[in-house]
This record gives sequence, structure tokens and C-alpha cells, in this order.
Amino acid sequence: MSHTVTEKGTVTIPARIRKKYGLRKGSRVEFIETDGGVMLIPIAPLESLFGADAKSRDEVLEMVRELHKERRREASGEG
Repeated sequence: MSHTVTEKGTVTIPARIRKKYGLRKGSRVEFIETDGGVMLIPIAPLESLFGADAKSRDEVLEMVRELHKERRREASGEG
């Protein structure tokens, strides 16, 4: 599936994909460069990581940082 990048660098994410991954206006995504191109990864809002038995904010932030590092390693073929 291909789409055109606008003059401002915008690309429309198809509705089917937005729905599947819960992307809405204001949703955050991460771009990860790979040897073959770019991956677009939805980022869960930090608030959604906190539940009834949630760890401290700092522990959750560290977990998120580690997951991002792992994704980057996998995307670069090191994982």
C-alpha cells in the first residue's frame, strides 16, 4: 500500500490501520530507521501503563526506555 508525502511531510495513515492500532488525533508514534526503510510504531500513552498494581513512575519510564532500545536493536538487525 503506497501513499504520497505532502509538501509539509504529512502522510495519511489509512483508516483501517488507525483503527487496528487505536491511533487517533493526538496519538504519538515513533519512527525507527531500518536498513530497508522506516518503521512507524504507535506509542502507548504513559497513563495507560499505570494500573491498579502499577510500579513507580520512574520504573515505568525505565521500562519504556528499555523497550525502545530493544525495538531499535531489532530494527537495525542486531536483535
